[in-house]
Amino acid sequence: MSVARETARPSPLGQLWALLFPTRCLGCGRRGAAVCGRCEAMIPWLNRETCHRCAAPSPLGRLCQRCKAAPTALDGLRAACTFDGIVRQAIHNLKYRQARSLAGLASSLLADSLVERPLQADLLVPVPLAAGRRRERGYNQAELIAACLSRSIDVPTAAAALERVRETPPQVGLSAPERRRNVRGAFACSAEALVAGRRVIVLDDVATTGATLAACADALKTAGAARVYGLVVARGS
Repeated sequence: MSVARETARPSPLGQLWALLFPTRCLGCGRRGAAVCGRCEAMIPWLNRETCHRCAAPSPLGRLCQRCKAAPTALDGLRAACTFDGIVRQAIHNLKYRQARSLAGLASSLLADSLVERPLQADLLVPVPLAAGRRRERGYNQAELIAACLSRSIDVPTAAAALERVRETPPQVGLSAPERRRNVRGAFACSAEALVAGRRVIVLDDVATTGATLAACADALKTAGAARVYGLVVARGS
């Protein structure tokens, strides 16, 4: 694995966090890097035998029964890892502990996974964060990851291509049908000229059922996108 050393520019609070808590390996706690060479083997890479539409485990990578029964606007979903171990901790620290530098690690995991399973795309669009959560956090972690990944794979980012037009309760604890209902119509794309006829990757940190990504794909395809793929650092269960 080639761990990227790019980092997102820290806020004053993030700089204070870095001063008080220097970078330590998420696996063994040793100072120096988010994942040291010894702990790279602990990265929970996702098995390649997954449904190409939702990234759930599926023998030989076949389309799973759920996707056959309930297709969405997503043309595919790729995940680098499972939502476990050091990847789970990295995403938690990035989202809730001001560890913006971990966006570089997250983008590296994605870039490495795309070497194995490429996606042809013209545009990278991060999933927009709810306004209240963005104010509280100070940033959108999907935007930070997208900015790093854009430089790695040479695909431009369009953070303003999607907007969240309806606040939604958290998806945690909801069933798959409830998640789909919760985010239905929550996103809109007012950048038709930017996305029309183009292949778009919608990026987020974690996907469980893919409902949020599918809702984003609905908005992008309504605006004329030719293909929409979901891309996440980790696939939850």
